[in-house]
Amino acid sequence: MVPFKLLLPLAALLPSLALAQGQWPGGKAITLIVPYTAGGSVDANARLVAQRLSERLKQSVVIDNVAGAGGAVGLAKAAAAAPDGYTLVAGTDSAMAIAPLINPAAYRFNPLQGLAPVAMLNTAPMVLVAGPRLPVKTYAEFLAQARAKPGHLTYATSGVGTVLQLAMELLKERSGIFVTHVPYRGGAQIVSDVIGGQVDSAMLISTTAIPQVASGRLRALGVTGPTRLAALPQVPALAEMPGLKGYSMVSWTGLFAPAGTPPAIVQRLNEELSAVLKEPDVAAKLREQGAVPGTGSADDLGRFVRAESERYGKIVRSANIKE
Repeated sequence: MVPFKLLLPLAALLPSLALAQGQWPGGKAITLIVPYTAGGSVDANARLVAQRLSERLKQSVVIDNVAGAGGAVGLAKAAAAAPDGYTLVAGTDSAMAIAPLINPAAYRFNPLQGLAPVAMLNTAPMVLVAGPRLPVKTYAEFLAQARAKPGHLTYATSGVGTVLQLAMELLKERSGIFVTHVPYRGGAQIVSDVIGGQVDSAMLISTTAIPQVASGRLRALGVTGPTRLAALPQVPALAEMPGLKGYSMVSWTGLFAPAGTPPAIVQRLNEELSAVLKEPDVAAKLREQGAVPGTGSADDLGRFVRAESERYGKIVRSANIKE
């Protein structure tokens, strides 16, 4: 029989051994915070992976929609949670890296410091679209009109300081054109207003653009990602256009945990999410939206987000973007 006094140190080591293997007690649910209302693309994709993560981890993964201040409220709740592996948050480009530059008053914390990267969930290019009343069929024709009448053409996005606006502002800078921004509060009204001619064009997330272009209601002029979309093979990447070599801007969503979450847990979550995103039906659902399933390590996500934040800062300052 092992003496009792020898069992005590062994018992104290058990939690550390479990963490070293990327395991933690499964007696309660893991909460995945979505910092937006239910029903949007971020919410849908979070729910898609939450179910599969639950199956792989053999722990419940529940969605908690915590909307407010463009995502800042949900991120703050996640950053304040215990770093024990039971809290995750779906952090997006805008909430994580753009909004703090545009609306610092809404952020009493630095998301890049208060949250630890876990894994990329997905990236998605945007699509520059024109309405049927604008007599252009290609980006070259759009460019010619914009240069002929500086400021006359308009483009819509779902708000000031979104990655959609930054993508267009970068395009304007690279192309040397002036097109007037018409910000909306969300994207629902944009499509109908572009079709109706109230606004000439729009920068849309691929999820929104693909069905509208496929139906013929909108014309796609270019894709912001580095390559063409499989769902819209006839639409060129803007990087293919003269003077736009290397142009690329994508929307992205990553999973993050409170800073200080044990590395073994972060590694386990990264591995399991990577496996989920490789499941054929999950990957197919994301690609149907024009999204690309995430890949890479937690460190890869951290480097990507820091680089994007630096790039966003340059665009915000150059275009003088303010709320």
